[in-house]
Amino acid sequence: MSGHNKWSQIKHQKGATDKKRSIVFSKILKAITIAARSEPNPGFNPRLRSLMDDAKANAVPNENIERAIQKTQDADALEEMTLEAYGPNGIAILINTITDSTTRTVNEVRHLLEKNGGKLGEIGSVRWAFEGTEAKFPLEGSDEDRVVMEKLEDLLDDRDDVQSVFTNLAPKA
Repeated sequence: MSGHNKWSQIKHQKGATDKKRSIVFSKILKAITIAARSEPNPGFNPRLRSLMDDAKANAVPNENIERAIQKTQDADALEEMTLEAYGPNGIAILINTITDSTTRTVNEVRHLLEKNGGKLGEIGSVRWAFEGTEAKFPLEGSDEDRVVMEKLEDLLDDRDDVQSVFTNLAPKA
């Protein structure tokens, strides 16, 4: 019965929790670096102030926040990018990213989409279906579509570069 002791269970649970926490930290810190480009003083930058509040709510250490703000001179290496895609049965997907390698991010997202019944769209092919982040024309999807989209959204959210994912799949009634 190797691997069935209390210590190994704690180790695996801590590892999973730490991985999720690391992804959240990475996403928030990248967003802080991008927001601090225009104004590094949170008193004059409401977007930065909001992100710093999010960071503190998620227990991101202050020194990590300060380091992210100081990285603004290197922030030219980071780029915000919105990818447009289609999921199963034509469900529209907007994927907001912050990355230091657009090629890597596009390839990773494309791979995840193709493995889960989706495909990357051309620029402008999906954005028209959204006003801000809300779908203009919500689609009623089957239960199977919902399961596949939930799995796909989770896979995308697990990527460090992906900040947010929006779909035009209507909420289940």
